[in-house]
Amino acid sequence: MKVVVVGAGHAGIEAAYAASKMGAETTLVTIHLEAIAQMSCNPSIGGIAKGHLVKEIDAMGGIMARAADSTGIHFKILNRSKGPAVRATRTQNDKVKYRDFMKSFLERCENLRVYQSIVSEVIVKNGKVIGVKFVEGNELIADAVIIACGTFLDGKIYIGNVIYNAGRSNEPSSTHLAENIKDLGFKTIRLKTGTPMRLHSDSIDWEKFEPQPGDDHPVPFSIFTKFKVKNRIICYLGHTTPKVKQVVNDNLDLSPLFSGKIDGIGPRYCPSIEDKIVKFPFRERHHFYLEPEGLNNKEIYANGLSSSLPVQVQKEILKSIPGLNQSVMMRPAYAIEYDAIVPTQLNHILESKSIENLYFAGQVNGTSGYEEAASQGLVAGINAVLKLRNKDPFILRRDEAYTGVLIDDIVTKGIDEPYRLFTSRAEFRLQLREDNAFERVSEYALKFGLLDNKLFVREMRKLKKRKETINKLKETKLKFRNKTHTIYHLLKMPEIDFEKLEELNGSKILKNKTLTDVSYIEANVKYEGYIKIQNDEVKRMEKLERIKIPEHIDYLKIDGLSTEVKQKLLKNRPSNLRDALKISGVTPAAINAISIYLTLKSKIL
Repeated sequence: MKVVVVGAGHAGIEAAYAASKMGAETTLVTIHLEAIAQMSCNPSIGGIAKGHLVKEIDAMGGIMARAADSTGIHFKILNRSKGPAVRATRTQNDKVKYRDFMKSFLERCENLRVYQSIVSEVIVKNGKVIGVKFVEGNELIADAVIIACGTFLDGKIYIGNVIYNAGRSNEPSSTHLAENIKDLGFKTIRLKTGTPMRLHSDSIDWEKFEPQPGDDHPVPFSIFTKFKVKNRIICYLGHTTPKVKQVVNDNLDLSPLFSGKIDGIGPRYCPSIEDKIVKFPFRERHHFYLEPEGLNNKEIYANGLSSSLPVQVQKEILKSIPGLNQSVMMRPAYAIEYDAIVPTQLNHILESKSIENLYFAGQVNGTSGYEEAASQGLVAGINAVLKLRNKDPFILRRDEAYTGVLIDDIVTKGIDEPYRLFTSRAEFRLQLREDNAFERVSEYALKFGLLDNKLFVREMRKLKKRKETINKLKETKLKFRNKTHTIYHLLKMPEIDFEKLEELNGSKILKNKTLTDVSYIEANVKYEGYIKIQNDEVKRMEKLERIKIPEHIDYLKIDGLSTEVKQKLLKNRPSNLRDALKISGVTPAAINAISIYLTLKSKIL
């Protein structure tokens, strides 16, 4: 049983590890061995919804969370003051150490060989994959092939009027493989992304920016992590100026994004600075973050200043920002355009519908982000082995995992821009939290041999302790505001969190508690009624999908719809709510808003 994985980015790593861990003889092919797990953009892991994915990857036995903890230099829980469903872990990582960790980890894995070359062709016979061919002319026979080549398919770099072929800055693109994939009959779409300039830390006047320290008590990502994680750096917040706006507007004709040189569609939620200035003409400034790329280098990632403008214009932008006016650019910003396959050509196990045992995972499927890529890679690697063993496929449902939401979205709705996961894309988001990721998906990992039984038992004990604590809350009573309540009922009150509950109780309810313990208990108590309502709403949604939408409905008049959703509905003009749901970016919340509007309008008529 032989599996070949093409590309050693975040998707390829998880795919290869899963396949090898499940017993397949696996070869992971990369253009450069030194670039395994390269963090091409920001060296960070997690964030809103993305952190949820990382927790699911970890609970499934994947590597990403372990690497994040081992190389993390800044740890933060986002949305800590909000509800548990939207809290998310994020790390800033040392990009060199992250790369080294992954390379070392993979080189020690049984059944896994890492091989440096460029795949030029997927070999197919009678509608079935039989191997791959390399640019050197040699071939490698395989029972399954997973394509996880990121932005390398016919990738082109743009810096002003300078255009050159590359899958990443100064790394060759996969032109032969791009042609081969099209020859095999796959429809592709040109997409675009970009990265900001890197600056020398010693050339920045740090006093001009607002410090953004990590958490006082940093929390690790992984259930595998046994050591205490530490914050080692501080990130900083800054803002552009009206002068930056002027510089960009004066040089828009030099931007390939606006001159027509780039045909690819860029990421809506990570736009370049010129894109932001054009789309928000009345805004005089935009925020950005200065984030160190490691402990032993001087590179600073200017998060929020992505650009495809000429280098000289990029320098003018920096000169227009107090604190960066003397900064030294170490790497220029650039845009990259690349081929992605239309993901509706795949089924839910990420296998091609037309060619058996050929899988696609990651950015090549039109997604953006390391985390989205890694979760797909894990699913593809697992399913490649399961199919070769004639086992049932592994498909996570939308109510089980954000990974299930992500894959269902791209293979059923398709994409018309780089897909980024958000909590709003999940109709079951109250159940899909970081704190219960282990409860939701770990049994699959145990079943597939990806999770050690000893670790599984240990984490199950923690889960049992949380559930027992919830039951104890129902048994203990105390007076509050002259009334007697169970402390379970008190915790349901919006103004009372677990810390306040222990204060009212006069003693610890849970000893040696962690943030995960508290988050899990709070969520299950506070969300109990909402989850029931949410499940009822999902059932009603099935009926609402059959409701017809008038052809000339004015979506601009509907409250509760984002600009993105309105634009997509106006463009696609769905005939019913079921068709509307299939449009990428149209969330269940948006469907509910349309349904309410139609109901109210019908009553008026």
